[in-house]
Amino acid sequence: MSRIDELAIRLRTAWGDTLQDLAEDERGDVPGWVLITLMSAGLVVLIWALAGPALEGLFQRAISSVDGI
Repeated sequence: MSRIDELAIRLRTAWGDTLQDLAEDERGDVPGWVLITLMSAGLVVLIWALAGPALEGLFQRAISSVDGI
């Protein structure tokens, strides 16, 4: 067997091992992304609840100043 054939076999084996490791790592990461998404949505709702009335008042004042009312 030539050195090129040996190198090709090593590269295929290394690439296969790398792909298998990536596939195994990704399966365990899904719950983390779900948790981050839910926590982000919760923060948006909380900030909206706290700042909503102030932002609505600011918007109304801006619109009334543009309309000249």
